Amino acid sequence: MKPSAVRVRRPWEQPVWRPAPGQSATFVFLILVHLLAVVGLLLYPLPSLPVASVAVLLAVLGGLGTTVAYHRCLAHRTLRLHPVVEHGLIFWALFNASGSPASWVAFHRLHHARSDTPEDISSPRHGGFWWAHLRWLYQVPPADAQKWCPELCRPVYRFWSRSQAPVVAASLLCGLLLGWQGFFWIGAIRLLYSLHMQCLVNSLTHLADSPEGDASRNIWWLGPFQLAAWGENWHRNHHAAAGSARMGWHWWQVDIGWYFIRGLEWLGLATHVKRPQRGLPASLTTSASL
Repeated sequence: MKPSAVRVRRPWEQPVWRPAPGQSATFVFLILVHLLAVVGLLLYPLPSLPVASVAVLLAVLGGLGTTVAYHRCLAHRTLRLHPVVEHGLIFWALFNASGSPASWVAFHRLHHARSDTPEDISSPRHGGFWWAHLRWLYQVPPADAQKWCPELCRPVYRFWSRSQAPVVAASLLCGLLLGWQGFFWIGAIRLLYSLHMQCLVNSLTHLADSPEGDASRNIWWLGPFQLAAWGENWHRNHHAAAGSARMGWHWWQVDIGWYFIRGLEWLGLATHVKRPQRGLPASLTTSASL
């Protein structure tokens, strides 16, 4: 008799408490930031105006860093940024705990290459909502940057990978300059907010009723909650034309990241900006929307 085939366990079938090799630090960070945010909300349900202003400002800068630098510039190469602007935005994305540029881009390119298949590391179709929303962050081994984004393995980008731990620690602790209320709201609560607003792009915007193939969808009401990352909610548009720096294709599809890019372009700080091709099917921006 032939020995029975050994069934390979999918990552989402692992116990929820078990991080993948090399992801223990991510797991600890996620637990820590959730616990601190809950404590902060219990102790200080409403922040003062100065504390709230700083928290919102840092969330906005982090959102711009992620959507403009990480996503549109580095991952999809839909524009080129002046080096000072590019690395400034990388710092704010890192300060927002979005991960190093090489790691973020490697995971994202893998996601697009395997979108909503069992090999997609962040699709809810097979692993479910919470897998796509949070669990994959610590239950998938680090992406192979040398394979998916070799251009980001240069020393200038490796610097940010080495700087990740101290930058995130500074982000978590910097609010202490405004007291304990600042510690919680500018640190853990801001980071938790930014984390879940980004994670909703992986989970909620990939729940279209599609039995196979790409399950991305546009969700108009998600945009206002994402602050500077407003535009990522037009996710069906993005998957239909990933080579475009613009995600909101119509005047009524607000895209803060695109407006920021247009401002940089006007100042000469962004070049080679790619637009969506004309004549794309209207169904991509209407029937897949919620």
